[in-house]
Amino acid sequence: MSNGLRSFASSDRFVAEIEASRHDGPLRPGYVLLGDEAFLYERCRRAVLDTLIDPAMRDFSLAEIDLAETSIFEALDRAQTPSLMAPFQVLFLRNIKTLYGRGGKKDEFAALDAYGRSPNPQAMLIFVADHLHLPSDLRRMEMQDKDRYERIRETLGDWCGMVELVRVEESDAMRWLVAEAEKRGSAFEVDAARELADALGSDLMLMASELEKLVLYTGERRRITLGDVETMVLGAKQRSLYELTDAISAKDRPRALALLQGLLNASDGGEESAIGHLYMLARTFRQMLVILEKNVRDSRAIWQALWQGFRMPPFAAEDLIRQARRYKSRRELTRALRLIARADLELRSSPPDKRLVLERLVLALASEEQPPAALGFLSAQYAMEL
Repeated sequence: MSNGLRSFASSDRFVAEIEASRHDGPLRPGYVLLGDEAFLYERCRRAVLDTLIDPAMRDFSLAEIDLAETSIFEALDRAQTPSLMAPFQVLFLRNIKTLYGRGGKKDEFAALDAYGRSPNPQAMLIFVADHLHLPSDLRRMEMQDKDRYERIRETLGDWCGMVELVRVEESDAMRWLVAEAEKRGSAFEVDAARELADALGSDLMLMASELEKLVLYTGERRRITLGDVETMVLGAKQRSLYELTDAISAKDRPRALALLQGLLNASDGGEESAIGHLYMLARTFRQMLVILEKNVRDSRAIWQALWQGFRMPPFAAEDLIRQARRYKSRRELTRALRLIARADLELRSSPPDKRLVLERLVLALASEEQPPAALGFLSAQYAMEL
């Protein structure tokens, strides 16, 4: 649990409900994970995998379904069909925005309503609504996201639990850092926690990675100071992701591969680490797309173009503007996002070599655009919402 942090409240309830099912606690037939806060999403996903999925039966009990490629009728049919190999099935349904696009979709929602009235007790559906952006204060939600949110509640709220993955407030991010460091036997000074949260925009995916480095760096001293943060995080920016995206945008393939190896060698290389690197690449390319579309030319304008919770650390602003201006059109950046989306699907399919997936991605990103047939069938819109 997260010690009562407000930003974590909804995901805390979800994790508690999932873990209570070990002792025959009630589970809903479906849940909707609302929002694009990747750290909280991974936390909820991990709770599901650790509690409900037998690793030996993972291939039979876990399904990843993209509704841009598979109809909701097929997905519901799979949920209704008992597995001969696994006692319980979990289906993650991504890209649910396709249900709320053009057209009435009356048949689709009628099928969902029918399933909700008579669900399979040996299955659970998890709808991933990561096309929404939920601020820490839901009253400040943008109108478009508010309309989407209400539409989902109207159509799925009667039988699905709503899990709000909101942007984490800076104060909560600081408290989380202090608590996590304490679990690892280290004291995180308040000024140091504030500096790290501010530098990384309260991005918990980045903060979790940096915390691991800081704990190792301070070692037996068991205290993380402001100087440690400045040395290991702010002072290490030349070895950061932004150096990698600089090499990619310059089409410098040898340097990009060398920098990727440095990032991978600094992490454990496991599933969460690989997905974390991919998430940060997707986020950075989305930031560059906004910078390009809004014609941002200096760091003063960037804070108006990028909303709170979607901003880069202050030290990276000028670098990212320069990188974005290397791309001549929106098409080039959406191509990059399509490639990242395809790599995301590949990573979540448990490939034998996650490092190879990332290496192929970086080579493709640092190369000139290939003919459309080589890019796969993922839509640009899906890639934008990764």
